[in-house]
Amino acid sequence: MKSITLHNNFTKELPGDENTSNARRQVYKASYSYAEPLSPSNPSMIITSKDMGKSLGLDNMASEEFLHLMTGKKIVAKSSPYAMCYGGHQFGHWAGQLGDGRAINLGEIKHDGKSWVLQLKGAGPTPYSRGADGLAVLRSSVREFLCSESMFYLGVSTTRALSLALTGDKVLRDVLYDGNPIYEKGAIVCRVSESFIRIGNFELQSARKDLDSLKILADFTIRHFYPNLKGQGKDLYLSFFRAVAARTASMIIDWQRVGFVHGVMNTDNMSILGQTIDYGPYGWLENYDEEWTPNTTDQEHRRYRFGNQGSVALWNLTQLANALYPLIEDVPALEISLDEYRTNYLKDYHKMLNTKIGLTKMKGNDEKLNKDLHDLMIHTQTDMTIFYRQLSLFEVDKPSEHLRLVKDACYIGDVVFNENKEAWLNWLVRYACRLTEESKPEEERRANMNGVNPKYVLRNYMAQLAIEEADKGNYALIHELHDLLKNPYEEQPEMQKWFAMRPSWALNKAACSQLSCSS
Repeated sequence: MKSITLHNNFTKELPGDENTSNARRQVYKASYSYAEPLSPSNPSMIITSKDMGKSLGLDNMASEEFLHLMTGKKIVAKSSPYAMCYGGHQFGHWAGQLGDGRAINLGEIKHDGKSWVLQLKGAGPTPYSRGADGLAVLRSSVREFLCSESMFYLGVSTTRALSLALTGDKVLRDVLYDGNPIYEKGAIVCRVSESFIRIGNFELQSARKDLDSLKILADFTIRHFYPNLKGQGKDLYLSFFRAVAARTASMIIDWQRVGFVHGVMNTDNMSILGQTIDYGPYGWLENYDEEWTPNTTDQEHRRYRFGNQGSVALWNLTQLANALYPLIEDVPALEISLDEYRTNYLKDYHKMLNTKIGLTKMKGNDEKLNKDLHDLMIHTQTDMTIFYRQLSLFEVDKPSEHLRLVKDACYIGDVVFNENKEAWLNWLVRYACRLTEESKPEEERRANMNGVNPKYVLRNYMAQLAIEEADKGNYALIHELHDLLKNPYEEQPEMQKWFAMRPSWALNKAACSQLSCSS
């Protein structure tokens, strides 16, 4: 493998922590602290993303050198690994300084005119680890690798994963929070993004009234990641805010489109680039339920439930507006920008729902058509992924015949389905009439629907099966799922077994429905 050269724009252009120790501490007037990964005892590679490697210009990811770089056993020459300093609101409450507690940024690799940050998750403690060890275990690392790659191929804006490796070391974790910790296999994921800057980076500088650092951070972010923005001073920062809001709205709408629930949308988990970041207690809807959250910590109040993700994003953007206010000092302008997010989000959300049912134009009753559909899906516990995919097979002149496909996507018994049978038939007849108004060729409609409704998503039980096999030293299922999820919109008949409803055994099995924040 040719030698990797890493650049350090982040550390060169932003203020750093003068204290170079690894002691846990509050860090002021700095955007980062230097932090070196722990050296793993016996690293071994489980899987790499060849497509991501190609984007980075890496020609041999099977080498020992690559393994050592991606696990922190070796540091790239002349590089200075670091952890970012940021704060955030967690579950709606200001948490103060947080920072990269178990993520260490190696630096930026440049290829084909693009710059990518390589970040190791689980490589050891940093000054921001607080009371934690900065390590990661195999189960959460498998989920991170598979999900970030899956989201990319679904067409959702996301950070990427380059590699997943074992460290050869054991990590102590209380899996069920029952006071019985056990040792698990340690692992490291190398994450990749143009930048890992979050809303929380801006919040911390603003909360501390460190306006010099805030301005430097904003200018850096605009210069490198929003170079097309024009203007200066207040106008430039306002344009920056509006651009972040637009990217965030687009990301959330894609979450809703594929049924993804992030689970922990704290402001420190919200990318300034509008990318999905920090895959912890995430999940995909199985039976359609707007109240569902995959996060056990969120079980009581369900702040981060599926149906609330657009509103939470708006709340988070309001915190960004507050953080940027010292650079803008125009409350009405920021309020107008937030109103634009709300208006544009709702418009694009309803447009997205129409694409899922094969409609290309918006008409007056379409919102009710989709609302009635969701109500039926809730009442009959209809599998979201299967239903929408099967809906492409709908025949306008035979609406009643689609009842069988509807029933096949429901988690309830015959009695409950029969109670809703007439309501389903009524909806299907209305749907047929609406499709007739568009006069689109059937094949064109089906192709369009299959382009937005994935056939395969990473259901939690699928990830858990891969984790259990990996814990035995068998990584074949990780590779199988990775290959499957690279083509989520294709039929892949040889993979048909994964186009199935959640098995009954997975409903109440740990990690197959809900997870904790630190899983």
